[in-house]
Amino acid sequence: MNLQELKSLLKSHSDKLFQIQLPNGTAVPVSFHVTEVGRVQKTFLDCGGTLRETITCQLQVWVGEDYHHRIETGKMAAILEKARPYLPDETVPVEVEYEDEVISQYIIEDHDVRAEAVILILDHKHTACLAMERCGLPAAGSGEQEACCTGTGCC
Repeated sequence: MNLQELKSLLKSHSDKLFQIQLPNGTAVPVSFHVTEVGRVQKTFLDCGGTLRETITCQLQVWVGEDYHHRIETGKMAAILEKARPYLPDETVPVEVEYEDEVISQYIIEDHDVRAEAVILILDHKHTACLAMERCGLPAAGSGEQEACCTGTGCC
């Protein structure tokens, strides 16, 4: 989900609670805080030698000991609006950073609108080879097995 989609979702349901569901189906406790709205810019060299850059909007979520705290969708929309000067545009993807046993970053896979709440449904981020051809890797789903880094110039 990108920033524009999230803002639109929140504004069209501004009177509901804002909740988050982890990939395993459990919910982040409803007393969570959004402690950061960040622009995360990553510039990197992939294994094929191509310089790449990604920019995301990252929401850091933290659960404190104030168990009666709740965020409504209207307030979350206002928080995102305050961060607008720091984000390049509204097409950037939104990710959620949350600490359970370890700090993890999640993508927003989907959402669910219920009578009382808007729920963001998170999914795991995955790593991938961004230079499959250069590394001599088969296309995804082809079933072929080849060794990576066998004189191909990757890695």
